[in-house]
Amino acid sequence: MNRELEYMFVQAARVWIPDAEDVWKSAELIKDYKNGDASLQLLLEDGTNLELKLDPKTNNLPYLRNPDILVGENDLTALSYLHEPAVLHNLKVRFTDSKLIYTYCGIVLVAINPYESLPIYGSDIINAYSGQNMGDMDPHIFAVAEEAYKQMARDERNQSIIVSGESGAGKTVSAKYAMRYFATVSGSASDANIEEKVLASNPIMEAIGNAKTTRNDNSSRFGKYIEIGFDSRYRIIGANMRTYLLEKSRVVFQADEERNYHIFYQLCAAAHLPEFKNLRLSSANDFLYTRQGRSPVIDGVDDAKELCTTRHAFTLLGINESSQVGLFQVLAAILHLGNVEIKERDSDSSLIPPNNRHLTAFCELVGVAYQDMSQWLCHRKLKTATETYIKPLPRLQATNARDALSKHVYAKLFNWIVEHVNKALVTNVKQHSFIGVLDIYGCVCLDLTHSGPSPFKDHLVTLVLLFTRFETFEINSFEQFCINYANEKLQQQFNMHVFKLEQEEYMREQIPWTLIDFYDNQPCINLIEAKMGVLDLLDEECRMPKGSDDSWAQKLYNTHLKTCSLFEKPRMSNRAFIIQHFADKVEYQCDGFLEKNKDTVNEEQINVMKASKFDLLVQLFHDEEKVTSPTGPVPGTGGRTRLSIKPDKSRDSSCKEHKKTVGCQFRNSLQMLMGTLNATTPHYVRCIKPNDFKLAFSFDPKRAVQQLRACGVLETIRISAAGFPSRWTYQEFFSRYRVLMKQKDVLPDMKLTCKNVLEKLVEDQDKYQFGKTKIFFRAGQVAYLEKLRADKLRVACIRIQKTIRCWLARKKFLRKRGAAITIQRFTRGYQARCLAKFMRRTQAATIIQKYQRMCVEKKRYQQKQAAALAMQTILRAYQARQLYQTLLREHKAVLIQKHIRGWLARCWYKRCLEAIVYLQCCIRRMRAKRELKKLKIEARSVEHFKKLNKGMENKIMQLQRKIDEQNKDHRLISEKLVGLESSYATETERMRAELSRLRGVEEDARSRANQVSSLLEELEKLKKELSVTQQEKKSIEDWAHTYRNQMEKVLSELKDENGSLKKEKDDLNRRIQEQSQQMTGTFHALLIPHHNITTPFHLLTNLLALRHQRKWLVRCSRYQNLLSDHLHLEEKYDDLKEEMARSSNMSKPGHRRTDSTHSSNESEYTYNSEYAELEEGSRAGEDMTRGIDTSLTLKLQKRVTELEQEKQSLRNELENKEEQFQRARARDDAEFRKARGAELEYESLKRQELESENKKLRHDLSEMRRSLLADAATGAGAPGSPAYKVLLDQLNASCEELEVRKEEVLILRSQLVSQKEAMHHKETMTEPSVFADDVNKLKDADELKQAYVGLKDTNRLLEHQIQTQRRTYDSEVEFLRGELQNVKEENNRQQQLLAQNLQLPPEARIEASLQHEITRLTNENLDLMEQLEKQDRTIRKLKKQLKVYSKRIGEMGVGQAEGQTSPGQMVEEPIHPVNIPRREKDFQGMLEYKKEDEMKLVKNLILELKPRGVAVNLIPGLPAYILFMCLRHADYLNDDQKVRTLLTSTINSIKKILKKRGDDFETVSFWLANTCRFLHCLKQYSGDEAFMKLNTSRQNEHCLSNFDLAEYRQVISDLAIQIYQQLIKCLENILLSMIVPGMLEHETIQGVSGVKPTGLRKRTSSIADEGTYTLDSILRQLSAFHSTMCQHGTDPELIKQVVKQLFYIIGAVTLNNLLLRKDMCSWSKGMQIRYNVSQLEEWLRDKGLMTCGAKETLEPLIQAAQLLQVKKKTDEDAEAICSMCQALTTAQIVKVLNLYTPVNEFEERVSVAFIRTIQTHLRDRCESPQLLMDTKMIYPVTFPFNPSCVALETIQIPSSLNLSFLTRV
Repeated sequence: MNRELEYMFVQAARVWIPDAEDVWKSAELIKDYKNGDASLQLLLEDGTNLELKLDPKTNNLPYLRNPDILVGENDLTALSYLHEPAVLHNLKVRFTDSKLIYTYCGIVLVAINPYESLPIYGSDIINAYSGQNMGDMDPHIFAVAEEAYKQMARDERNQSIIVSGESGAGKTVSAKYAMRYFATVSGSASDANIEEKVLASNPIMEAIGNAKTTRNDNSSRFGKYIEIGFDSRYRIIGANMRTYLLEKSRVVFQADEERNYHIFYQLCAAAHLPEFKNLRLSSANDFLYTRQGRSPVIDGVDDAKELCTTRHAFTLLGINESSQVGLFQVLAAILHLGNVEIKERDSDSSLIPPNNRHLTAFCELVGVAYQDMSQWLCHRKLKTATETYIKPLPRLQATNARDALSKHVYAKLFNWIVEHVNKALVTNVKQHSFIGVLDIYGCVCLDLTHSGPSPFKDHLVTLVLLFTRFETFEINSFEQFCINYANEKLQQQFNMHVFKLEQEEYMREQIPWTLIDFYDNQPCINLIEAKMGVLDLLDEECRMPKGSDDSWAQKLYNTHLKTCSLFEKPRMSNRAFIIQHFADKVEYQCDGFLEKNKDTVNEEQINVMKASKFDLLVQLFHDEEKVTSPTGPVPGTGGRTRLSIKPDKSRDSSCKEHKKTVGCQFRNSLQMLMGTLNATTPHYVRCIKPNDFKLAFSFDPKRAVQQLRACGVLETIRISAAGFPSRWTYQEFFSRYRVLMKQKDVLPDMKLTCKNVLEKLVEDQDKYQFGKTKIFFRAGQVAYLEKLRADKLRVACIRIQKTIRCWLARKKFLRKRGAAITIQRFTRGYQARCLAKFMRRTQAATIIQKYQRMCVEKKRYQQKQAAALAMQTILRAYQARQLYQTLLREHKAVLIQKHIRGWLARCWYKRCLEAIVYLQCCIRRMRAKRELKKLKIEARSVEHFKKLNKGMENKIMQLQRKIDEQNKDHRLISEKLVGLESSYATETERMRAELSRLRGVEEDARSRANQVSSLLEELEKLKKELSVTQQEKKSIEDWAHTYRNQMEKVLSELKDENGSLKKEKDDLNRRIQEQSQQMTGTFHALLIPHHNITTPFHLLTNLLALRHQRKWLVRCSRYQNLLSDHLHLEEKYDDLKEEMARSSNMSKPGHRRTDSTHSSNESEYTYNSEYAELEEGSRAGEDMTRGIDTSLTLKLQKRVTELEQEKQSLRNELENKEEQFQRARARDDAEFRKARGAELEYESLKRQELESENKKLRHDLSEMRRSLLADAATGAGAPGSPAYKVLLDQLNASCEELEVRKEEVLILRSQLVSQKEAMHHKETMTEPSVFADDVNKLKDADELKQAYVGLKDTNRLLEHQIQTQRRTYDSEVEFLRGELQNVKEENNRQQQLLAQNLQLPPEARIEASLQHEITRLTNENLDLMEQLEKQDRTIRKLKKQLKVYSKRIGEMGVGQAEGQTSPGQMVEEPIHPVNIPRREKDFQGMLEYKKEDEMKLVKNLILELKPRGVAVNLIPGLPAYILFMCLRHADYLNDDQKVRTLLTSTINSIKKILKKRGDDFETVSFWLANTCRFLHCLKQYSGDEAFMKLNTSRQNEHCLSNFDLAEYRQVISDLAIQIYQQLIKCLENILLSMIVPGMLEHETIQGVSGVKPTGLRKRTSSIADEGTYTLDSILRQLSAFHSTMCQHGTDPELIKQVVKQLFYIIGAVTLNNLLLRKDMCSWSKGMQIRYNVSQLEEWLRDKGLMTCGAKETLEPLIQAAQLLQVKKKTDEDAEAICSMCQALTTAQIVKVLNLYTPVNEFEERVSVAFIRTIQTHLRDRCESPQLLMDTKMIYPVTFPFNPSCVALETIQIPSSLNLSFLTRV
């Protein structure tokens, strides 16, 4: 031992020393310690030296620090040195550096509150922990919950999770997440959503039981134990909640910076709401019970919104609105009661002022009398054996009585709410087991040093206080006593459980052991709860009439002071006592113990409350026992009022019994709780509060170590350290410490090898023990072995370094020497080359100079000569230009002179001309003036007047003559006027008579005009109405025409769009393959550096293609996710149908009749029936539960009546049409008979004429032949002679005419046959006279025979037509009957729905009516779409038939033209088109079956087929080929019904077999391959040119001819997608258990990753044992998957997609586990992962799957492995990491860096500064904050077209398939 100590305490060894600030401080030894040294020389971390004195008595050395590789361990028991500083330091490193809040400590989970929201509680984390062993993942509350769930299922034993800690340590959140885990993992066994209700109880309990304290804004002030019940399948079926004594004192008192319960502040915040007006509430500062803490508001909390959440939770748990209003009414009454002011009347009495508004409000809210409540708040009743008194209370006692009533009412209300919550959580299903979650809602850390009354904090007196830390304050009273008593009980149970687990481990390993010495606190518990213990004496003192705290203290001193060493008396006090608890000594003050233990309430106040008119309050106090004082009557000091002298004889005997004290209740509840915990398997969660200031990730060592000492974590460490805390399996020990062994020490027996090594390394045999499978070490031995290992590795490293450095130095010297020689050689050569070069240059320079000088002189001469010539040229040119300029100037001068002289001459001429004109004007003016003067003189003379008069006389004579003529005319006119007047008079008389007559006529006309006007008005109105009607009609016709055009346009657009979409889909499917290779190449180019960088344009093109492909993949993914959701819904619907069928079978045994319409309904199933059935099923389910609206039902009934009437009218119309048809046929027959005679006569005459001409031609022909024969003898008719040519021409002409006549005869005969057919159709073949004449005319035997054959064929044709019409009529009648039956069924269903609807509430009725209306409209829309699709299909089918018939008619026409050889054949040709013959007689690749054999076909080929036998013995895809060949035959027959039923049965049967055997990989793979092959066959033989390019001519002939199955191809494609998703799930279930062991845990490269010491919760060993999975297991399984799919004939592209999905799952699961496992984040593990990935890539390469994109899915895992191995120190490293880890998110990179753990001492941890640098660099990334990868993500699948080269006609059906009923066609 001493040698080991001296070996450990050497220079540079690190130790822990006590410190006042940090509790423990790290130091390093400066020199070695030797036995006997009195002190240690230490160097602190801040660089100061310290001399540590050792105690000479104990000589205890300081605690040693653990090696760095053990710092930050998940389990504290994995530490080699188990002591307080090691535990504290490990928690601090994990919490502050790695941001890990959970740590194991043996069986305890230590949870530190981060005061920050962390993304570690999502559903992805829950899925990651589900099904994992507790030690396989990093510590987490989900791991504890999973362990409890698994042990419950495995051991069938009830479990409990005990969450404990101080207030604010995060206990509520931990319990909440544990319950969420159970709700998520287990699910619910019914539709009651129990898990949601359990979670919904949290808002209610937090509102009424949580409050703000100085340490926590949401501190729970009560205890809660929830038992979550499970059925036999371990699904949640219910829950039950137990609460423990509420902290009632908080209702009436709160300390500074604290609040009352949240519900009071929520009500005050919502006081403005209309429904709360009658509560008369206001601000929280207006009420005494809510303002004492002076902190009514919590930062970041909206009380009004919280109230909405609380009310919603009440509703969810079944508490209706009226009950909620009652609850709020009671709560408001408590607030008003607290504001009731009690005034002092005198020293011994008090009063309440009259009309106190708060008391009035209280009485109105609770329904009690104001006077009674006012009296009993200030008085109390005292009863003695003989008298009853009413005693007034002093003001202080009255106030306390008021507060006691408030606390009592609130406690009753709290219990009532808990009771109703339990009612909502209970179910009728039998409970098989349960898991109890003990939620410690807060800590009662009371500071009793404040002034004022010290309220009793009975918060968790029964349970929650069990798990708070030990309480010790300056003044400790009854509350702290109860807390510490509970902690003693808990610690005892905890110690016994830990001790039991330790001893079980030793016994299981069969190692010798002795009892571990641990602290047993049973004496302390006996001191408290045993007979004559503290509680017993306290109850006895409470029963004493004059009991007091002092007398009780004296009893304690007398009883325990000398008999119990754990009980002490303080030196300076007679009113206190000290108890030695397991954590520390606590001094309790006796003041107030008795009063708090009694906890009484005034009985008369309770009676007043019981007499309330408020129903809820009566319910609260219904079971209230009469409250009496446990001490009996208490005499008053004065002011007593005598009420009665006689005793109350009606008093019940039960009143004499004393009420149980608080201490007694506490002890009973504690015993019941301990019994519950002992009956379960406990799981412990210890919550630690890191600081008192709620700072995120701030660790206060003082506060942490206080809680660790009190909560039992250090006790667990001490118990573990007392035994053998470190445990290794032999394989792990050998793998870790193989370096300490020599080759000769390694033996075949690994156990013996480990024993031999340990005997050499550790001298003390007591330091270790050998078990069956493990080696057990004492504390510190692993550190000792680690130091030996590190020293050995250090020596080996030094030797390796020495050798490597020597080798590097020699290599460097040799390289330098060789370089020097090379340099010399090249230098000398360079110098020689330079000399030779100089000499050559000198000689060359001489030659160059010679020629250069010659060139210079020659150039100089040439320059001079050129200059002279240039000068001469310039001079001569200058002189010539000067001469030219002179001549030009002289010429221009002459021109200027000429023009100027001409201009001057013109100017002189103009001036002269103007002067002459002016002179002429002057002379002429003068002459005119003279003439004017002469005329004036003449005018004044007499002669002039005479001349004028002569003219006037002539004019007067002319006027006189005109007057005479006018007079004559006037006389003639007067005469005429007289005659006219006389005639006028006569005419006037006549007109007057006529006028009188006309006036009479006018009166008659007026009377008639009135009638005409009225008629005209009416006519105008009619015209207007007619015009309006015509306009409306026209508008309607226009609208109908427009609508029809629009619909046709829309339909055409939809058809075009559908075709374009199909074409686009095919193009995309084709381009996927091309772009996948481009994408792979692009990724490869982007990720792997190349010397030749791609141009930016190509990169941009590739990125755009990738973006386009991603968008397409997202659309495909959404579509396929919808398909998967549809599949889940369909499966759920089928399950519900089966359950309903089973329930109906169980409820109705015996023979049942099936519906006759079932099979017919199945046969009418189309490709949309899947979705229709699903929707109808869901609608039927909703209708059954909800019902429909009454009005809607009446409308439906009305609609049914209308349909029946319409059906009846259609029947009548059909009968009328038949009658009209009969009459029209009779009329047509009569007319036909009349016309027939004339036609036959004409035709018979024409025939006779043709026959006569035919005979004549024959006669001519025979004569010509005879003449030719006669001339042949003479030679005149020899060939070539003129006579011969003439005869030959005549013969040819006769033959041509004969042919024409024959054609006419044939045409006539065909007309005769057609007329006979029409006669037979009209039933007019009974005319013997007409046809007898015709037959008589057919005198030739051949003609008679031909006529007989024609009549026979005509009879057959008419019989066939009659049968066809009969079948059509029968089918129409059957269809109408089916319609009638459907209408009747719909009517019955609507009546049933109406009956159900009447039973529903109005809200559900409205909702159901809306749902039904939507359903009806949807069905109508679907029906219309289906009709439109049917019409489209019919049109396409008719077009195809038309093409086929036209083609065949053309071929037949050619055949007739070529094959006309005899008249008989020509006669038979018109009959053949009725029955078209087949061109091929051999096998055409079709299989025929009868309709009744369809179910047998599906059963033998799908349901009962064994995939393994088919895959081995038959060709791949044989079932698909057989089904398609059967489908081809149905298409060949043009049987629409057969095609639909076959496809429907195939699809349903495949779904059925997959549902039945969906977990079998071979079955799913087999049917995926066959479904895809069937889909490819439908495409290959569809007739579309896009799918026929690779077909042979024979395959093109096998194309479908009658039906376009494009819609069915889509349905089958959806089915293939569903099968693919099911295949991926099946593969995932097989691989999931292999991935983590094979990729992470297994050590593929042996010896690279050393095994670190592990704690109590052992993980899976990295060494491959038998039964464990390795990487080879994964590769073998992948190879098995690949070979099976290849055998089944799966498309290669589909196999690539499956492999890509599998590799994504492998990468995602591995990375998720890496992110959740700290022990896996090391450099060596990164190397192992990269090696494993390389093996997977090699597998891809071997299988030829490198281009499928599977490698890219592993990129996040590869980058995570590289991140573990790269350097992580400088900023350059950070930049390199950011550029390298592009596939990882920021959260994942930071998580890996935080989890990085060195396995050896040579590795270094990642500093916090480096992680912050990484976060700074990655700050601008836009990415999801999700930590884990989505393992449920499935890539969108595509099915590229892959035509088959198998010829259908060559396929043979083996007899093993039992398909003998199929016939080859």
